[in-house]
Amino acid sequence: MHATRIYADERGCSHFESLDIPLEEGPLGSVSTLVPGAGVIFRTTAAGWSADFHPAPRRQFVITLVGEVEIECGDGSVRRFGPGDVVLADDTTGQGHISRQGDAERISIFVPVSDDVDPSTWRTAGP
Repeated sequence: MHATRIYADERGCSHFESLDIPLEEGPLGSVSTLVPGAGVIFRTTAAGWSADFHPAPRRQFVITLVGEVEIECGDGSVRRFGPGDVVLADDTTGQGHISRQGDAERISIFVPVSDDVDPSTWRTAGP
C-alpha cells in the first residue's frame, strides 16, 4: 500500500518520501501488520482554508476521504492528496509544511502513530 511521508531533515527542512507499507495475503484480503497508535480524529476542513508553515502536532497518518489538499514542503516540492491517499505527517520538528485546501470541503481522518513506529523499512525509490 502506497503512502507518502512528510519528514524534517537535520536542518529542519521538510521533504516528501514515498513509502510502501507491506501487506500480506489473508483470508479477508491483503493486510499490514498492526501499526501501533492511539485513537482516531475525524475532521472536516472548509473550502479555501490554508495554513502557513507549521510542523505536524504529532506523528499521524492523515487519510483523505473526500476532497483534496495541497501540501508544500520546505524544499519547495508540492503534492496534492485526494480520496484514499495516505500521508504520514512525521515533520513534528523544524519548519513544517504548508497546507492548502482545495475548492471544496475535505473530510479526513487522522490516526496518531506511536513513536516506536519505524517507517524506514517502508521506503521506496518512487515518487
